[in-house]
Amino acid sequence: MSKLSDRINNLAESQTLAMAKKSRELQAKGKDIISLSIGEPDFNTPDFIKEAAKKAIDNNITRYTPVPGILDVRKAISEKFKRDNGLNYTPEQIVVSTGAKQSIANVILSMVNPGEEVIVPIPYWVSYIETIKLAEGIPVTIPTSVESNFKITPEQLKKAITPKTKMMVFSTPCNPSGSVYTKDELKALADVIIQHPDLYVISDEIYEYINFIGKHESLAQFDFIYDRVITVNGVSKGYAMTGWRIGYIGAPKWIADACEKMQGQFTSGTCSIAQMAAMEGIKADPSVTFEMRDAFKKRRDLVLGLLKEIPGMKTNIPDGAFYIFPDISYYFGKSYGNYKINNSNDLSMYLLEEGNVALVSGDAFGDNNCIRFSYATSEDKLIESVKRVKEALAKLK
Repeated sequence: MSKLSDRINNLAESQTLAMAKKSRELQAKGKDIISLSIGEPDFNTPDFIKEAAKKAIDNNITRYTPVPGILDVRKAISEKFKRDNGLNYTPEQIVVSTGAKQSIANVILSMVNPGEEVIVPIPYWVSYIETIKLAEGIPVTIPTSVESNFKITPEQLKKAITPKTKMMVFSTPCNPSGSVYTKDELKALADVIIQHPDLYVISDEIYEYINFIGKHESLAQFDFIYDRVITVNGVSKGYAMTGWRIGYIGAPKWIADACEKMQGQFTSGTCSIAQMAAMEGIKADPSVTFEMRDAFKKRRDLVLGLLKEIPGMKTNIPDGAFYIFPDISYYFGKSYGNYKINNSNDLSMYLLEEGNVALVSGDAFGDNNCIRFSYATSEDKLIESVKRVKEALAKLK
């Protein structure tokens, strides 16, 4: 008999974190690994945000915080939603959590019953499926491809909905594809959603500020489905604050109340100092994020140009985030030495061991034909890593 619960035995390890861990282990053994596996900006947190944290410590803002977040922080988030997204969420509709991952888990665990279905477009962020399974929900995936720019159509959404459907979870800009839904595309999905009164949507917008095509569009902007959308965001990507662990939701009050209840039993209120630091970023003009965004766009163009020189690698042009998700199925069935490539996981392990580059297999995101490159690192490292990938792939016959 297993001494661990079925719950934990059935839970898959995050493959992005697993690959990052494997990279660190190989680096510790002296291997020159370039890791493009984890979604973390390589910029430092802006100084004005760090100063706010120091000030919070000096002012002894070091005690327990209210479970849904410090009121002034929630007021700042409420203003940010109005300013940037045209969304009206009162502070009572906002819950601040220890990262957007906890925000998403709070919502899913608060709303999904055993046997209820949750629609997840492919490719998806690795933790969506496992969190749905933790809630004993049934993930229902919708396939996309590099040719469709990794976006679902209203017709696909319509077909996926059944009487058991409770929720849909998706991201824009998307991790891992970098795809960004336009206002018209979101409106077309909203027109389907409104026809199903019991369908709720988690709109994960954590990459909002890393958008290369102009204004970010939020699903909740359409008044007719506003009360059925939970908007998830945070500061980790746009403000280079991954280690500060601050995410938040804007939601109908009854859902926010449920998430507060859930969080109250798991972690209570998130770190006081991190909240005060995040508030400074949230209150600042979004232009403070433009320098990082522009650097990511430059890197995207650099990597896309280099990947085009590799035979058989199909790419779209991602409009946001800091990932490229090429189709690498051309290499399936090929081999080199003891390596036989049958799927994206085989290829990612081959590139790690033979090319000394850590990437994440598309299988982790639901699309076995692809592999994820994170370009959140220096241009020199990106040039070197694609060179290594190209050389390793050239050996496969």
